[in-house]
Amino acid sequence: MKEYTDAELAQLLDKDIFHQISETADQLGVRCYVVGGYVRDLFLERPSEDIDVVVVGSGIEVAKQLKARLGKRAHLSVFKNFGTAQVKFGNMEVEFVGARRESYRRESRKPIVEDGTLEDDQNRRDFTINAMAICLNSDSFGQLVDPFGGLDDLAYGCIRTPLDPDITFSDDPLRMLRCVRFATQLNFYIDDETFAALERNAQRLEIISAERVSTELNKIMMSKTPSKGFVDLQRCGLLPLILPEIEQLDEVETRNGRAHKNNFYHTLEVLDNVSKNSDNLWLRWAALLHDVGKTKSKRWDPLQGWTFHNHNYIGAKMVPEIFRRLKLPLDQKMKYVQKLVDLHMRPIVIADEDVTDSAVRRLLNDAEDDIDDLMLLCEADITSKNMVKKQRFLDNFRIVREKIVALKVKDYKRLFQPCIDGVQIMEMFGLQQGPVVGILKSYIKDAVLDGRVPNEPETLRRLLEEKYRELTEE
Repeated sequence: MKEYTDAELAQLLDKDIFHQISETADQLGVRCYVVGGYVRDLFLERPSEDIDVVVVGSGIEVAKQLKARLGKRAHLSVFKNFGTAQVKFGNMEVEFVGARRESYRRESRKPIVEDGTLEDDQNRRDFTINAMAICLNSDSFGQLVDPFGGLDDLAYGCIRTPLDPDITFSDDPLRMLRCVRFATQLNFYIDDETFAALERNAQRLEIISAERVSTELNKIMMSKTPSKGFVDLQRCGLLPLILPEIEQLDEVETRNGRAHKNNFYHTLEVLDNVSKNSDNLWLRWAALLHDVGKTKSKRWDPLQGWTFHNHNYIGAKMVPEIFRRLKLPLDQKMKYVQKLVDLHMRPIVIADEDVTDSAVRRLLNDAEDDIDDLMLLCEADITSKNMVKKQRFLDNFRIVREKIVALKVKDYKRLFQPCIDGVQIMEMFGLQQGPVVGILKSYIKDAVLDGRVPNEPETLRRLLEEKYRELTEE
């Protein structure tokens, strides 16, 4: 985090858009401030193009006047029902809202809104690091207003609510997920009092729509180290309400002195491993759900110990219901996750035995275009602390990858190079090497590549005979 004086903040805000807002507010005689994430990210030195501006007065009126000043360079959208307006200017989006005071009914997170002061508006913010404001009026341009010590919390890496966290979370339970999400994205810790309030208010999450929950969950999934968020969700009691199937993996059972690993923490390790190598949200979901079937498939065998037979198949069957409940897409994205969960054991089985062409070819056939993602997931799944065993699997996976590349080339030739070659064409028609042979070869090759005929001898022979008759009749 970097600290700035008010003068330095004024320099950071020395952009056309902020000066235009400043002049507009001064002209209308209202106070206005840039607030929230944009201010936070200035101190964190993170890029941000989304700007929230609070006006002590009508935010819509300031937005309209700003649009008039900017002319065709800007686009205005007004949302009267919400009392907000948005001005798009270049690659920036500026959201205007009037300062307000909020109160809540217990059965809803939709607030009763009244006009308020800047102090009222900062009081309603979710966390201290999002409650800082910088004045845009010319007489105080760049002046920081930080009543709750948000700057100190940024420096210490702390997530804390401005007011009583029980009231903050009970009023709007979505803030509990935002609390975990910000802690995960910023790699901050959650203040003890704030965390205790998460535990006390966890059940309030029930009034939040699945779509809102999934939006925050996806942001946690897309963070650098998503495991941090899932551990916090588990510790505060939110995870059982969102993904009970994952929470149930957090157990270790022992019989006859033999224990299985904690599949919850193994899952999070796999998720982090995948996240180091891919920004594909749905591959990360596949990592989170790859062992979700282990709770249902767990059995004790006196000879083998703990087994999880067919957990991949059982887990794949669970994916659609989880996606439906969370209102996640039920299209190809869900099918992609389901496929990877189902297939994630296959490369491991292959790598644990002799790596044969036929086994790899069957895997290629089933995984299709998702083979590289599947291999990435399977390599992430090797979390053994036995380094010799881990290295053996990784070495074998390298062999599997090499065979995949080789077979792609080999099978490409097998599938798309005509199975009748020039020598066979000369034998069929008693020809010597010459232009006619070249024409016949190109003819069947184009037919195969265009998908007009299957690449099989009898079909190609009939096609060649027809073409040869056509050539000789000319």
